[in-house]
Amino acid sequence: MTNDPSPAPPVAGCWFLTGPTAAGKTRVGVELALRIGAEIVSLDSMTVYQGLDIGTAKPSADDRRRVPHHLLDLVPPTEEFSLSEYIDAAHDAIAEIRGRGREVLFVGGTPLYLKALLRGVYQGPPADWNFRRQIEEELKSLPVEALHQRLVVIDPLLAAKLHPNDKRRIIRGLEVFKLTGQRLSHLQTQFDEAQPAGATKVFVLSWPREALHQRIDERVEAMFAAGVVDEVRGLLARYGKLSRTAMQAVGYREVIELVGCMSATKCTTSDPALAACIDRVKIRTHQFARRQETWFRSLSECRFVEMNELQLPEQVAEQIQQLANSESVSR
Repeated sequence: MTNDPSPAPPVAGCWFLTGPTAAGKTRVGVELALRIGAEIVSLDSMTVYQGLDIGTAKPSADDRRRVPHHLLDLVPPTEEFSLSEYIDAAHDAIAEIRGRGREVLFVGGTPLYLKALLRGVYQGPPADWNFRRQIEEELKSLPVEALHQRLVVIDPLLAAKLHPNDKRRIIRGLEVFKLTGQRLSHLQTQFDEAQPAGATKVFVLSWPREALHQRIDERVEAMFAAGVVDEVRGLLARYGKLSRTAMQAVGYREVIELVGCMSATKCTTSDPALAACIDRVKIRTHQFARRQETWFRSLSECRFVEMNELQLPEQVAEQIQQLANSESVSR
């Protein structure tokens, strides 16, 4: 994919199952795929990394035997992996799966990937790390608000949308203008045409807030019980450090910090440092889930499937299939 604005690969007819972390997407996705004759394409920005298994809750070997999965374990965790690379890989997967006469079902919780597939996105040029380092040097003597004022001059529309302290996005706006001479706000608006929910097959598993938080807490505890600390130790021993994008995986930064302050001995559930780390991961995951939900509510393509603990994955899959079929008949 080039740096010029261009629409994302066509996904008309593809199915999408998404939702916040710990919503139960994997199990429902497998059941839905079996019902509709689909293969699953991961819609997750972190499961592309080899070795990040426990913390990203990758589909199990049994899940992968039941339904073919795509776009898992694509690159080592030392590499960067961009949105444009994901779109290209997803396009190839769609063509491959359809070439076998199968349906395509995207399953995962990365809203940016979802939006890019549905509407297209302007990625802009690759990051200019020299420029970013220069900006960081300036920020040692200037407040972030000064950068925001600079953005007001070159891209007032983008500046109006951003909080004056949103350093990362302000820097990106300045960077794109420096590299292309064009305003990022103008380039992005070409790819924000929404579709009605009935025109797509995008389903979001939606839980009451308290129930979702309970599920997240149980997921995090299970992650540590399954050995995520040892997984991180192994990754650091093999690779030394993770890439910038791999480090964004929820929980890994906290576990890396924990490993850095611990001895090589295995930690126990009574270790205060471990308990504090688990609490931090829970809090960060709650925050992450809220951001995911905000994204999904902003996309008109999404239809929300209300969830509760009494439902079996097979029942939810049947409900989604019936909802999709009824919409198809009505159109």
